[in-house]
Order: sequence, then C-alpha cells, then structure tokens
Amino acid sequence: MGEKVGIYVCHCGSNIAGIVDVEEVAKWAGLNIKDVAVSRDYKFMCSSLGQQMIKEDITDKGLTRVVVAACSPHLHEKTFRRVCEDAGLNPYLFQMANIREFVSWVTKDKAAATQKAKAMVAAAAERVKWQKPLTPMPVKVNPATLVVGGGIAGLQATLELADAGYHVYLVEREPSIGGHMAQLDKTFPTLDCSACILTPKMSEVGQHDNVTLLTYSEVEEVSGSVGNFKVRVRKKARYVNEEACNGCGVCSQKCPSKVVDHAFEAGLGHRKAIYSPFPQAVPRMPVIDTDSCIWFQRGKCRVCEKVCPTDAIDFEQQDEIVELEVGNIIMTTGWKLFDCKKTSQYGYGRLPNVYTNLEFERLCNSAGPTGGKIVLRDGKTEPESVAIIHCVGSRDVNHNESCSNVCCMAALKFGHLVLEKTNAEVYSFYIDIRTNSKGYEEFYQRLLGEGMHFIRGKVAEVTDAGRMPFEEGKSIVQVEDTLLGMQRRIPVDMVILMGAMEPQADSKETGLKCGISCNQAGWYTERHPKLDPVATSTDGVFVAGVCQGPKDIPASVAQGAAAAARVAGMIAKGTVMIEPITASVDEERCSGCRMCNGLCSYNAVSFDPEKHVSVVNTAMCKGCGTCVASCPSGAMTALHFTDEQIYAEIEGALWDAKFKPKFKLKRRKKKAAVEAKPSPEMAPELAVR
Repeated sequence: MGEKVGIYVCHCGSNIAGIVDVEEVAKWAGLNIKDVAVSRDYKFMCSSLGQQMIKEDITDKGLTRVVVAACSPHLHEKTFRRVCEDAGLNPYLFQMANIREFVSWVTKDKAAATQKAKAMVAAAAERVKWQKPLTPMPVKVNPATLVVGGGIAGLQATLELADAGYHVYLVEREPSIGGHMAQLDKTFPTLDCSACILTPKMSEVGQHDNVTLLTYSEVEEVSGSVGNFKVRVRKKARYVNEEACNGCGVCSQKCPSKVVDHAFEAGLGHRKAIYSPFPQAVPRMPVIDTDSCIWFQRGKCRVCEKVCPTDAIDFEQQDEIVELEVGNIIMTTGWKLFDCKKTSQYGYGRLPNVYTNLEFERLCNSAGPTGGKIVLRDGKTEPESVAIIHCVGSRDVNHNESCSNVCCMAALKFGHLVLEKTNAEVYSFYIDIRTNSKGYEEFYQRLLGEGMHFIRGKVAEVTDAGRMPFEEGKSIVQVEDTLLGMQRRIPVDMVILMGAMEPQADSKETGLKCGISCNQAGWYTERHPKLDPVATSTDGVFVAGVCQGPKDIPASVAQGAAAAARVAGMIAKGTVMIEPITASVDEERCSGCRMCNGLCSYNAVSFDPEKHVSVVNTAMCKGCGTCVASCPSGAMTALHFTDEQIYAEIEGALWDAKFKPKFKLKRRKKKAAVEAKPSPEMAPELAVR
C-alpha cells in the first residue's frame, strides 16, 4: 500500500518494561513488519519529549500512519491523536496497542509477554494501513440542560448552571425536591442540622429565574444526541391547580383520610390523603394520593375542595406531557434503602424494636413523628440499651458485595445521638470501621471517648428467645466477638440496622432511556472510574451523586458541581465535536428487514418507508457495531471498523502461527478470500521456533 508507518513502544516506567522486552519488540517491528519507516522505544511516550519525538518523525520522515504500543486507549488515545493532528496527520490514521493491561499486567512470563506484545504491535500496524482519514462532526449545543433527580447532587448541579446564566429543567419524581437528605437529622462529622444546610438550596432552586422545576414528574423518553436532546416528561396530576394554590395547608388539615407515611416518615408517622411531604417542601404545594383519597376510592368527600380558599383543587386534572429541548442531561437519580426484611436473621418486621437506619433518622429528628425523642415502638419507653449493626445488606455476597461507604459514619452519628439524648448503653457491631475522609477519624475517636462500646464481629442473629431471666422482653444480639475470640449474647431494648445503599429499582430502565448503562449492581457506569467519573459513554449525558455509586454528602455535592462544570464548558464552546466513528448503510444492499432498528441501544437506526431501507442518524450513533454484526445482507458498515481493517488486524495478530490455518476469512464487500497466514515479511522467526 506504500504507507510509511511509525511504531513507538512505551516502557511506561517499569509497568511494561518490567515484563516485556520493549527494546526487542521495537527492534523486531522495525525489521519484520512491512512498510515500517521508523520503530522506536521510549521510557514514557506520553511525556512531552515522547510526543515531540512522534511529531518530528511525522514531519521529517513523512510518516503516513502511527502506532503507539503503550497503555489503555482510555488513558492516552486522545493524547496521541492530538499529537498526530498537531503534526499535520489525520488523527484517525493512528492506532494504539494496549500492551500494559492486556500483556504486562496479566502475566509474569517475560518470554510469553514479549511474544504477545509483538503480536499486538503487528496487529495494530497491519490494521492502521487500512484506516482512512475521518473528520469529527461539529454539533451546536443547546444551552438548556436537564437535571434528573432533585437530591443534593441534583440541586448543586442545578444551581451551578443556573447561577452561570444557563436555563435548567429539574425533574423530580417526588412531590418535593430534597431527596433523602431532607429526611436526615444531623450530618456527620460536624453534626450540623441537615435541614438547615439543605433548605436554603431548595428554596433558591425553587425561586431561581433560570430554573424550571418539574416535581411529581418522570422522564418518559429521550431522543436526539449531544447538543440537541428531545425529552418527553410526564407531569403527573397533583389534582391541585399550581397557579391558584398558595400553599396554606388548610386542605391537609381538614382532610379526614389519614394513612401511614411510608415515604418521607419511613412508616413511623402519618399523613393525610392530600399532603405536602414535609413543612419545608419545595414547591409548597400539596398533592392528592388517589390510593388513599376517599373521593377517588368511594366517590364521596371532596372536603379539600370545599375548604380551599383559592379554589385550587381540581379533581378532573390529567397527566400532562411536557416536551423539552436540551443540550445536555445530568442524571442524579439517587438511591433506595436495602430491604432489611431480606436479612431475616436480624428480625426486622418480626421483632417490634428493630429499626432501619432511615427509620431511626426520622425517630431522632426534631421534626419527626416523636419530636426527636428516642423511644421504642410503644411511643413512650426510652431504651436503656441500643445495638447498632453495621453492613446489613452490604459487603455481603448474598445481597450487595460492595461497601455502602457511609454506614460506619452514620452508625457513629447514631451512637452519639443516643448517648446525647438518653442514658442508654450503646453497642456498635462492626466488621471494619471505615473512616476515610476529612474529620471522620476524629469523630470516631470522639465516640470512643464518649463511651460507645465497639464489638468487632458479624452478627449471626437477633432473637427474642431469652435463655436467662434478664433476657426476657429484650432483643438478644448473638455475635462472635473476634477480638475476644468468644461468642457473646447481648440483650438490648432497641436494634438499629445500617441498611445498604442500593440503586433505584428502575435505574436500568431510566438509564436506557438516556443511552447509558449500569454495572451488575445497577449503578450507572461512568466513562472512566478515575479520569472521567462524571461522564458516560453517551456524549452529553453525565452522572453525579449516589446513582453512580455509594458516597456521602460532600462527595455528592462535589460530583454535582463537577458535572455542571463539564456541561457549562460545552455550552460555552457553543459547538462540540463528536466522534465520526459511526455506522452507515449501503442502500443498494439493504433489504429493509429492519433487524438493526430494534437492536440499536442508542435509537440511531430508523426505517425510511419511502426508500424501504434503514438509515442511520450519525449524530446519535456511537459506533458500537451491533447493527453491523446483525445485518444479514452485509449492508451495514462501521467506519474505522471495516472488514478490511478487522481482517488485517487478525492477520497481524497471527504473525507467529506455526501452521497454515484450514479456514479462510471472507471479506464480504470484495467477495474475496484471504488466508489467515503470516506474510513472508513477518515470519523470519518461525524457522528458529
């Protein structure tokens, strides 16, 4: 093909060179791979000196293709593409071979690692010869942004963008913004009032000129791509006229229907059929729960309508579909509490005085159902002893294998509140105490000084089957104390279960609407866990807060601000460049079977009824190749991943094959067969081996 290929093999310090004979790989590539004009090794190719080396070779030696064998493309593919572009070479005429994660980090066999590195370099070199110049596509960015979820991360992201002068649509499925933080009493480690630091942000969001607040609403559909998303939001009927309601609360006071509040009060308090979740709710507007409303269930009552001074009650109100156009989306959908009934050995739901951590938050909250008094289920008895059990549903192969990150500190906070408000003995049953952020270790030491008892060991069970007279009427915690090396039975009046943080039940479905994926546990997957923790694989969609993984309030706030900063940067640019690696359709070969239409995860493939062929929206396509692989007629092609490029890469990887394969690789377009065998130029070592 007459190309001039430059090959550069990185030592990566000792990360690669400690296992792979880097000098040998570079020397071998220069002698044995066809069309290689220069082959070098360098200690750190990503350094400024390494980049300068590539630039000079492109200019001085007239390189037409570049291969860098180093670490993951996730880390430095953009770096080396930019180097090529700065030197006047199209960045898509560059190929990267990952010989760190795929070679040096997975074996200790130096000989085998060196051979595999040669194969990967050869594969990249053969592939890059078939690559073609591509041009990123410019897309204008709509300055409006959608934030999904009104917890603390969503509030922070919203305020950052709104204060910068950009319009934000904040969608929250509950009647009020605030999220789980609105349910908390104190926040660790400073023990400041949760409501005192949250409600100013809630109020600011509710009154901000650049914020459109859509509470009691859910995202139904997302289409389009970065810079130009179209979103359908279902605004559920409150049965209250928003413009007429003044939030006086008379309707809730007079409503005769009273039900247990399982949402905000975690089942410990009651609310009316028409209600606001809590006094500081934003917006300060009630909603009618049709499942408990006497009118909707029996066709009688309508007391709220009669007493409303502004005639705001509207029993005929219907759900409304709101169409939004935004440039970016920030997902801050939060978390749900692990169902502690699944750990039946701890007695939750069976023993009366076993509480979840969220129930205890409401119990000790001054605005909670008991006015902040810590009492048993009877509503009046103060406990004399309290057990706090860590890691309920987390760090557990049967439920959630990961740590929930905040439970240790929340347990310490609970211990402090019990000691502060009662005369009870407090026992903390832990596996490990994890206090790994600013001020956390000091808080732990403070609790040790306050007299909280720490018992290291995973609790086996909580039972009410007393063996001794002093155990009667108590909840007995059975545990192996691993520090003392003995089994212990500790009778207590109250047990608090530190339930795990879990993804929202519909996180996968919600993610699919926006074209983002979840890991096996259900947390949203970021583009890179270290270098890009708020971006996702779908351009223009970002994640922040606990929906990305368990974290505390400061980390959620930081991520919300980080996501907003990324969005603000894109808006400020005005246009963004998106990858040209997309699918295309050969209309002459397309049979119109539509198989690819339903398989596209990004809704980028549609059907043209006039031409009777499938078409690809390149702005939405992410080049995943699903449609290409599924096309029975071979009409779909993926740019940068053509048949010629893939087959050439395979041939390069098989440079050291000892025997001629019996199979043949067919290139669909050319209708020709190419034997998967090493070329003469690549096989001088076969005789030796």
